[in-house]
Amino acid sequence: MKQFTIQKNDSGQRLNKFLEKAVPHLPGGLMHKYIRIKRIKVNGKRTDFAYRLQEGDVLQLYINDEFFEAPKKRSETEAYLHVKPNISVIYEDDHILLVNKPAGLVVHADDNGTTDTLIARIQAYLFQYGRWNPDEEASFTPSLCNRIDRGTSGIVIAAKTAEALRVMNQKIRDREIHKSYLCVTCGHVRPKDGRIQNYILRHEAEHRVTVHDRPVPGARTAITQYHVLKETPELSLVECDLITGRTHQLRAQFAHMGRPLLGDSKYGTNEMNRKYHRKSQALCSHKLRFDFTTDAGALAYLNGKTFTAPRVEFMSLFD
Repeated sequence: MKQFTIQKNDSGQRLNKFLEKAVPHLPGGLMHKYIRIKRIKVNGKRTDFAYRLQEGDVLQLYINDEFFEAPKKRSETEAYLHVKPNISVIYEDDHILLVNKPAGLVVHADDNGTTDTLIARIQAYLFQYGRWNPDEEASFTPSLCNRIDRGTSGIVIAAKTAEALRVMNQKIRDREIHKSYLCVTCGHVRPKDGRIQNYILRHEAEHRVTVHDRPVPGARTAITQYHVLKETPELSLVECDLITGRTHQLRAQFAHMGRPLLGDSKYGTNEMNRKYHRKSQALCSHKLRFDFTTDAGALAYLNGKTFTAPRVEFMSLFD
């Protein structure tokens, strides 16, 4: 028999969801059977698979050891032990962490197998400064709530607790968190204030999208509100509000207008990129506003707050 005492970060989860992470080798059908025949109990009693675990609950599992993973040495498995906690913190509290991601850093491990990722750096930071102890967690690890491209800089939200992750995921899904971007376009955007609405089709094999002025099968509506802030003879500094959040939305939409982002090697122009020595797109998720219209639980204190990235390196082009 193995026993878990539910900690704060595992409370609020459904029993079956917790078991999927804590006992990953236990098949779903067998899990439900064991719950039904009382080989899995909560506080010594039979329960339902949809039961919401509470902090302090004692979970008893009368199941074979073969369903549990053998203990692994951290040094062999965890990327956060091999990277430096090199992050720029914009805001931190007990539930969330807002980080200013630099261009060029991937948020999660990619096909190249890199271990130096934003999430690994965040976990290293929380671990080394005593804000997260993986030995005390049965199923939760600090996680990112949103992601941005490798070449894009700006604000990324990380959840330090399971409750924060659940709430943030719901708020992002229901568009109760608003993100504004700054970008530099090649050429002047006209009109200076406008709304772009078209259709974006993803091409997974090519890792790119195409933009269409009319609906096409598989394409999704993409809407951006924008305002030109500054101009030089060749460039425009544009602030954008994403009404939708499609893959490569700003990069592809401005390229479709004939005003690609400076530094964009996928949708942009090599001539301008070389002239300005840009190796990544001039695009930054620079502002984040929490605008909750539904219950936010433990994160209600964030409602109405706005956070801004302190450094946007390409702003120097307009000094």
